Amino acid sequence: MIAGIGTDIVETGRMAKAIEKEQGFRELVFSKNEIAYCESKTNKYQHYAARFAAKEAFFKAIGTGWKNGTAFNEVEIVNNENGKPELKLLGETAVTIGLMKIHVSLSHVKRIATAVVLVEQ
Repeated sequence: MIAGIGTDIVETGRMAKAIEKEQGFRELVFSKNEIAYCESKTNKYQHYAARFAAKEAFFKAIGTGWKNGTAFNEVEIVNNENGKPELKLLGETAVTIGLMKIHVSLSHVKRIATAVVLVEQ
């Protein structure tokens, strides 16, 4: 059964400015695996922006927004062996949110990234 759906859109330029200007922002928002993945890409800010959009869309989909006991860097976007993005919950965030099936779709172009998240219970 569908429990929620969320969507978000992020300007890649704003993501680039936040990462370059705000010390610690990248580590606060993204997991070590996400940072390694994005930094390996030519257009890394598109990838950061898409992952940030997915995290925002996830919190919208669960209907609570960001809440105590959760951390942005514990909502991780990974690619499976076929390249399909998947959303994994880590650490205290996994404990706080609990078990659910999560579907995610990412898209990005030069200036904009977007994500849709669907949550099933």
